[in-house]
Amino acid sequence: MKAVRIHEYGGPEVLSIDEIPIPQPAPDEVLIKVHSTSVNPVDWKIREGQRKDKFSAKLPLTLGWDVSGTVEEIGEKVSAFKKGDEVYGRPDPTKNGAYAEYIVVKANIISLKPTSIGHTEAAAVPLAGLTAWQGLFDHGLLKSGQKVLIHAAAGGVGTYAVQFAKWKGAYVIGTASDTNTDFLKRLGVDEVIDYKMEDFESVVKDVDLVLDTVGKETQLKSLNILKEGGRVITTLMPEFVAEAKVKKVHLIGFMAQSIPAQLTEIAGLIDSGKVKPIIDKVLPFTSAKQAQMESEQGHTRGKIVLQVI
Repeated sequence: MKAVRIHEYGGPEVLSIDEIPIPQPAPDEVLIKVHSTSVNPVDWKIREGQRKDKFSAKLPLTLGWDVSGTVEEIGEKVSAFKKGDEVYGRPDPTKNGAYAEYIVVKANIISLKPTSIGHTEAAAVPLAGLTAWQGLFDHGLLKSGQKVLIHAAAGGVGTYAVQFAKWKGAYVIGTASDTNTDFLKRLGVDEVIDYKMEDFESVVKDVDLVLDTVGKETQLKSLNILKEGGRVITTLMPEFVAEAKVKKVHLIGFMAQSIPAQLTEIAGLIDSGKVKPIIDKVLPFTSAKQAQMESEQGHTRGKIVLQVI
């Protein structure tokens, strides 16, 4: 099978298209014929070697930690799935990913994909969707009627966070560039702040929750707009915990976990029309180099999907 792998850490040029054997599932694993995967910042951060301490993967490594595809083979201990099931999920980032024609994953980290959309759209959901869900609800404790600020609201995580927060009944503020204002209002954002023209710190106050995927100065300023006891939940390093304590607010960092029950709940929201994946573009998985370069620029609207078949 073909797979896009790295044999060393570095820039986009280290991505290579290799011919390798189809992996065999262990007793608790399934073999998935990959239809589509998608690009996330963790892909190129691992490629660059930024995550060597957190993810002790062995090289050569196949990248790509979103998958939507069809179960091709099941391990002898797997009873939840059968051959032919259409599934999606976020594979283990310490193991080979889904920039490939096949992938093996543990059966307890995947779920049946939404039935109302195809694999191309479904592949855009797991990592970003789980990140938004866990950031808002598991760590952010978001409730109906609360006010939430979502940074980079037009991005991969942001577009799901906006839709989940609106479904929950929150008042949603989003930061984005001016070109995304109308798009975000159509998606449900109540108030859009053009981060290039306005300082959100000067126009927003009394927020219950901030979802931060930007970090650094944005993270620090976010502490100043919270109600007492409010929360900044970040997908990056929580750099200003001491400052948060002084202000009597919470700053919490997290990394999304693969929780099939949440994937099932998200699939239900998609199938009921309450949430939709936002896809910037679809490329063949052999164009992973181009896709990662575009992802690194940080201006995609929603997700870049890589189609395998």
